[in-house]
Amino acid sequence: MSLELIDFSATWCGPCRMQKPILDELEKKYADKVNFRVVDIDELPDMARAFNIHAVPTLVVLVDGKEVSRFVGVSSKEKLETEIGKYL
Repeated sequence: MSLELIDFSATWCGPCRMQKPILDELEKKYADKVNFRVVDIDELPDMARAFNIHAVPTLVVLVDGKEVSRFVGVSSKEKLETEIGKYL
């Protein structure tokens, strides 16, 4: 099973900058179990459209390439750890 967390964000987005340290901490903790990716919606607009992203930050959790959950806005470390824990 592959587990991936995609962070759809933008450099100009204040809440995205708030989300980044939380994701950095989680990536350190789960680096061997979860593939963390950052997608800048300005650099990859086609990917943002493909995932139907309308606001940033949006975090999308994929299991074996299929979306299992989505979080819009800044999400707490605890909330994200609970979600990740469902699939480990």
